[in-house]
Amino acid sequence: MTTAQRIWLTPQAHDRLRDELTTLRTLIATEAVDESPENSVTVQHNRQTRIQQIHDLLFNAVVGEDPPDDGVAEPGMVLTVRFDQTGDTETFLLGARGAEYGDLEVYSVNSPLGAALLGARPGEQRRYAVPSGESLPVTLLNAVPYGLHRPRG
Repeated sequence: MTTAQRIWLTPQAHDRLRDELTTLRTLIATEAVDESPENSVTVQHNRQTRIQQIHDLLFNAVVGEDPPDDGVAEPGMVLTVRFDQTGDTETFLLGARGAEYGDLEVYSVNSPLGAALLGARPGEQRRYAVPSGESLPVTLLNAVPYGLHRPRG
């Protein structure tokens, strides 16, 4: 038996997803087939697919419980990394794709970069695969719980 991976969400992201789910369900229940049946079928199929995605996110969600402030990269942490080949840095949330977190970029723990950084501590270098198949080095500079993150600017 396998256990679904828990997905970290902010209360705001959870509310937005719940509202989107309600809207989509209402549209499906009330919208009649229009003059373009092919388009309607495609639209309805896309809505059903998104409903399933949202349902899965909400079903597996851990809402608003910030992870411990221990510097370890895990869902719910805002990570700052350095891409070692270029020296560029990036700050992003390790969270659930498909949920909105404002202007903060989100990487899933299932993405190559997210999976590589999972469990890393500041100063630790990891490698992740890019689409070309090359494995690139990345160093975790900082990891703070989302609730403690202060946006730049």
